[in-house]
Amino acid sequence: MASAGQTDLPIRCTCGALRGVLHASSTRGNRCVCYCDDCQSFAHFLGRPADILDEHGGTEVFQTSQALVEIAEGADRLACMRLTSKGPFRWYASCCRTPIGNTMATGKLPFTGLIRACLDADDAALDAAMGPVRQRTMGRFAKGDTSGLDIHERLSFGLIARVLRIMLGAKLRGDARRSPFFDAQSGEPIAAPKVLSDGELREVESARDRYSPSAR
Repeated sequence: MASAGQTDLPIRCTCGALRGVLHASSTRGNRCVCYCDDCQSFAHFLGRPADILDEHGGTEVFQTSQALVEIAEGADRLACMRLTSKGPFRWYASCCRTPIGNTMATGKLPFTGLIRACLDADDAALDAAMGPVRQRTMGRFAKGDTSGLDIHERLSFGLIARVLRIMLGAKLRGDARRSPFFDAQSGEPIAAPKVLSDGELREVESARDRYSPSAR
């Protein structure tokens, strides 16, 4: 149940096997759209770019503490991958390949970017719970004509500072003990991350580079 200042938003994979809730709070989160090539590659790894990416290749995420994410059903369906051995952990539902969120490669920093595609809520509900999109970032990887959008070419200082505040607050509250992605005792991920081989990565990147979101 949501506490004061929070709104519960349902988490649901496409097939419904994995369900949970995000205790959304605009004061403990950051809503943004990322156009980076890695987020685009993740969508293609899942085989669902049309369901995840906007018309310019952006992925909408809500950056917040992992403690505000609960998985009530289907936690055994959570799978984890990395594009490279040094990349972040990217979580998805193995049953239907719905993206869930991104985390650091350590349970000590309980921060996540929960992906819009797993939230079973309309835009009005998201606006009410999270506030508007604060920033569109990594626009140097965006596709098509973005002249009508306010997109930062790279991560801005303001966005970095806000993310650091979210991470510090989560760390100080001991939120690592309440993560759906990492074991509370060992700090290990609850699913072993799959790292793409060089060939798999080239295949994903090739699909990404050929894809035209505006032609969906």
